Amino acid sequence: MERQFRFLEGFTEPRWLALWAAMLGFLLDAMDVLFYLFALQSIRAEFALSLSQAGLVTAVTMISSSIGGIAGGLLADRVGRRNTLMYTILVYSLASGGSATATGLPSLLFWRALVGLGLGAEWSAGAVLVAEYWPAAHRAKAASFMQSGWAIGYMAAALLSAAILPAFGWRVLFLIGVFPAVLAFLIRRNVSEPEIWLRGGARVGIAAIFRPPLGRNTVIATSLATATLLGYWGLFSWLPGFLSGSRESGGAGMTIFHSGIWVFAMQAGAYCGYLCFGLLADRFGRKPPFLLYVLAVAALTPLYGLIPTLWPGQADRLLLLLGPVVGFFGTGYFSLFGAMLAELFPTAVRGTGQGFVYNFGRGVSALAPYFIGAAAERIGLGMALAFNSGFFLLAAVLVARLPETRATELEKP
Repeated sequence: MERQFRFLEGFTEPRWLALWAAMLGFLLDAMDVLFYLFALQSIRAEFALSLSQAGLVTAVTMISSSIGGIAGGLLADRVGRRNTLMYTILVYSLASGGSATATGLPSLLFWRALVGLGLGAEWSAGAVLVAEYWPAAHRAKAASFMQSGWAIGYMAAALLSAAILPAFGWRVLFLIGVFPAVLAFLIRRNVSEPEIWLRGGARVGIAAIFRPPLGRNTVIATSLATATLLGYWGLFSWLPGFLSGSRESGGAGMTIFHSGIWVFAMQAGAYCGYLCFGLLADRFGRKPPFLLYVLAVAALTPLYGLIPTLWPGQADRLLLLLGPVVGFFGTGYFSLFGAMLAELFPTAVRGTGQGFVYNFGRGVSALAPYFIGAAAERIGLGMALAFNSGFFLLAAVLVARLPETRATELEKP
């Protein structure tokens, strides 16, 4: 176990600088996504948006992030991992500031589409940058550290929104999203391209990831990412609505304030889930902890959704106790992708492969909130959440079809 923690040594080494840059980029990515969700009611009131119009903005952001993520992977292979990370952070931070100038639905859609392009590309560049800097023995821990930025960003967005929205409004909240641009300049000054990429030779196009010997793994990994992202967004996009929704509609009937505390506790569990996954994946392999996580959340999701119905008198307490556990298992499995995808693809197409696999799934997952919402209209939101277990069970079947990549050293530069 002592060997597992040696990766904490050398905080000023290039690999740590790359990891901090990618983690902070993903943290700020999460903040920007959540700023819109927390500000949604204020934006709807000012622009007189219907629920479908507000949902359209979310869908456009998710779809554009999918496109941006695929493009970002291609760019990372062409112009470099560091350069792509730097440019994408600039795009989404400046577009976040632009969102503060929106005067109606058309301009809001324009700015949020630009935000999405930058957000999607940021993960593609950051994940491959981290993977190429870290050795196989610690790669999953490094990937999980980067991925944990999402939970921190979620909690930071909740705190900032609570402090700023009532006093200053949603436009000031979006202006805060400009500050990540400073990170881009710090990356340019302090982070260098991985040697493995600099000496990687000729670059090839996206078609290469669909040809032998990569094609089979590309298709299975893409299906795996799609299943997990469908399950994640089908569950977590509706959690605030489930917690604050009326008991008659299958919700928990909490106040907005209390539902925010419950969501915050769940994200604390998610943070621990990310980090623990990395420790387990470097010690036992990539696939065993993933199976543990998705099978656990498949079992927990129906129970969590039915608590207000089965135990109405104790629902608040039970949801608070179980929430961090759902957060732990329901998000920590994402730490798999940063390490395992890098180990499935060679340097020439590593960014392209990671970007396509993860972000194709991200685009398809935009459908999940709609389908869960449609089911909720018929059977109630709590019961509708149980459908997400099917996606997690499918993910368990799919990951078994991929090779175990633990101890895979990337090509030597």
